[in-house]
Amino acid sequence: MTVRNLEGLFTPKSIAVIGPARIGADAARLLVERLAAGGFRGPVALVGLEPEGAPFPGGYATATSLADFSGPADLAVIAAGSEGAPETVARLGALGTRAVLFLGRGYDEWPADLLRRTLEAARPFTIRVVGPGSLGVIAPHAGLDASLAARTVAKGDLAVISRSAAMVNATLAWGAAHGVGFSSVVSLGQKADVDGGDLLDFFTQDPRTRAVLVHLETISSPAKFMSAARACARTKPVVVIRSGKSRQRRPEGRTHSARLATTDAVYDAALRRAGLLRVTSIDELFDAVETLTKVRNAACRGVALVANGRSIATVAADELDRQGGRLATLGEATVAALGAHIRAGTLATDPIVLADDAAPETFGAAIAALLADPAIDTVIPIHAPNAFVPSTAVARAVVGAAAAQAKKLGRKKAIVTAFLDENPETRQIVTGAGLPYHPTPEEAVLSTVHLMRHAAAQESLMATPPSLPADFTPDPDAARRLVARVLGEGRHWLTAVEVATLLAAYRVPVAPTVLARDADAAVGAARAHLARGDKVAIKIASPDIAFKSDVDGVRLGLADEDSVRRAAFQMMTRIAEAHPDKRVDGVVVMPMIERTGALELIMGIADDPVFGPVAVFGRGGTAVEVLADRALDLVPLDMNLARAMIAETRVSRLLAGYRNRPAADVDAIALTLVKLSQLAADIPEMRELDLNPILADQDGVIVLDARIRVEPVQVRAGRLGHPRLAIRPYPKEWERDMALKDGSPVLVRPVRPEDEALYPEFFEHVTAQDLRLRFFAPIKEFTHAFLARLTQLDYGRAIAFAAILKETGQLLGVVRLHADPDHRTGEYAIMLRSDLKGQGLGWKLMKLMIEWARADGLETVKGEVLRENTTMLAMCTALGFSVKSSPDDESIAVVTLPVEVADQLAAE
Repeated sequence: MTVRNLEGLFTPKSIAVIGPARIGADAARLLVERLAAGGFRGPVALVGLEPEGAPFPGGYATATSLADFSGPADLAVIAAGSEGAPETVARLGALGTRAVLFLGRGYDEWPADLLRRTLEAARPFTIRVVGPGSLGVIAPHAGLDASLAARTVAKGDLAVISRSAAMVNATLAWGAAHGVGFSSVVSLGQKADVDGGDLLDFFTQDPRTRAVLVHLETISSPAKFMSAARACARTKPVVVIRSGKSRQRRPEGRTHSARLATTDAVYDAALRRAGLLRVTSIDELFDAVETLTKVRNAACRGVALVANGRSIATVAADELDRQGGRLATLGEATVAALGAHIRAGTLATDPIVLADDAAPETFGAAIAALLADPAIDTVIPIHAPNAFVPSTAVARAVVGAAAAQAKKLGRKKAIVTAFLDENPETRQIVTGAGLPYHPTPEEAVLSTVHLMRHAAAQESLMATPPSLPADFTPDPDAARRLVARVLGEGRHWLTAVEVATLLAAYRVPVAPTVLARDADAAVGAARAHLARGDKVAIKIASPDIAFKSDVDGVRLGLADEDSVRRAAFQMMTRIAEAHPDKRVDGVVVMPMIERTGALELIMGIADDPVFGPVAVFGRGGTAVEVLADRALDLVPLDMNLARAMIAETRVSRLLAGYRNRPAADVDAIALTLVKLSQLAADIPEMRELDLNPILADQDGVIVLDARIRVEPVQVRAGRLGHPRLAIRPYPKEWERDMALKDGSPVLVRPVRPEDEALYPEFFEHVTAQDLRLRFFAPIKEFTHAFLARLTQLDYGRAIAFAAILKETGQLLGVVRLHADPDHRTGEYAIMLRSDLKGQGLGWKLMKLMIEWARADGLETVKGEVLRENTTMLAMCTALGFSVKSSPDDESIAVVTLPVEVADQLAAE
């Protein structure tokens, strides 16, 4: 479950507080006082709750026990602790309760068996359970305050999700101090049922929520969380703080990749991938939330600073540079407009320096000129106190310039202010106008960096990756057979030859590799290389030795047969004697790869216990863990994500070329990362992979050493996809060859992000009438954002199948199915080129969509069709859909198909 019955938690029709009050008499009184003060208008009952001293406020109905209570109780707030919890939940379910909140004064962790029985009691009634150990739930717009929070809250548009009661209270205190109201506040406690993923799905759909603040330590359902987080981040800012880094243990894997993928680094990669803004301190958390709720949709690519003083302008510019931001290059018109306002003896370049006693009108004119520059998205006005110019007057000038710009352009650019005198009146002027206010330049810059990072995350979510090379045709079946054979033999580490074979199946360039069992075999393996004048390298081959260099198990630059024989014999003998517990299979013989100027890199796959396969990239070699120059991301990757990983590392600057060294082929490096990602997605048994070193230069990449560990994996029943991936990859197995009635061959496959390029030409072949029938309104413009939503799919909850004419590559039609957050019902939509009707394509696409729904565990497929679209309605009827009028609009028909009905029709 995700959002099912959460309305009972946030907008209940009735409430029951269930005692006896194991939370303490003072807490019970506080709870009832909070309920009364919240202004909830529905019926409230106090069950088994006896006051100590004065009667409870509110004048609520009472019952001596749950047995005497007949309802209603849409939401049950349980103050009785864990005693009899399963029986209590079962009784409430019979009364029609939709949500149960197990309240606690602090974190309360129940025994696993009690928790299991409580959830089993809730399941038949689909009751949602919050807690145990929850501080409570607050929904001010519904008049609901069922909490033990330290203070009451005002209505607003910020939602808060936290496991920690202390974090909830700290956030509410900050909100009160800064005039920030809340749409909802949830303390999760032990997260027995309702978790962060559920709430993100709910707040995505909540029109009263404009931003979400999340505190987390762990994620219990990573696939659900990632799917919900990505959906929420597309529509509103989500700011996250994660605690627990100091308690994490160093990964104990037997590959460098596993050791580089620390728990917090993986969380950082996952949150970034989901489009969330992660912060590292409570101060930063509140600052980011305040900034993102005040500034909407700012690109923040170009930043301009304007200050009444050179020193403070320089301090701000230095901080922006340290944080990775860049000052904008001013346009000629802007430079000309600023000429009359800048401080004498300075130039009109960013940062803009005004006189110490610059008049408010000067500040306003400078800001107006900067806001008019197309290259500038964000302006940071900084005002230091001055005896002759009150900050309040400057604040009014800044606010006036911002309002005039918004009115003129029809959209807001970001203005992030810094007033160094901390005058309460100045703060009120600025914040009252909806602008961020800060008392120091550094804080203003940090706010701007938050905007930049959030904008970058949004762009990443909407970015269209380039297509992969047409000649990248992996052989996953061969890879699966090899891995199955290894596991069938009871082994977990692939031999060097098996590793090379597996990588070759995914077209990853590997140096020729031969396993030699003894010294004579090593000479035989080296002979052909030596005859060509090439030198060879030998490496110890052992499934029990994680790192060859640790046991001096590598010899390089061997130029003749005697050297090879001697090195192989000595290495095998020495290691066998020094490490009698280690199996020695022989030595690996390979040619020396001489590529002057090539850089040693590491690429790999680590196995994270929460998020599954994680891609690793960085500076390679024996000191890889000491350097720790690495970047991580979740599998699957595309070329954009791979390039972003590369750019995140320090070694990327070397890859770009320097002095007489040419730039490396970064596209080849990125493609290799994508290939490894595809390998991890196709082979869930692969748990660890190290390519170290992998040489990279202008001629591409080649792997010199690699290790792979595999483990059996349990297949998840009832749902499609890789059982361990937090983000479902492109479902290649759903590609189909079909034909139109005229015989034209068509490839039908899942839509990919890069298909955005096909849509403009496709829409040219769709009439305005057909567009209206599909979108229920005229469509005048197809923006990147619009097309990105059609092509960038979360395959965990949505699918779209594109029909591509094989001869030309043209898009002929698309059918899509979007599952609800509970993954029970999917809503479909279909569109074909207007000149292709009658070719049977619509029927084939609808059948394939229903086939997907069945395989993915959906119960129902539904859609909305205009009554005038008789062709679509006839097709739906033939496929077994029921057709009913929409209760909201008689011109719309709601078509519904239980998947089991489709199964019966298919069997007939």
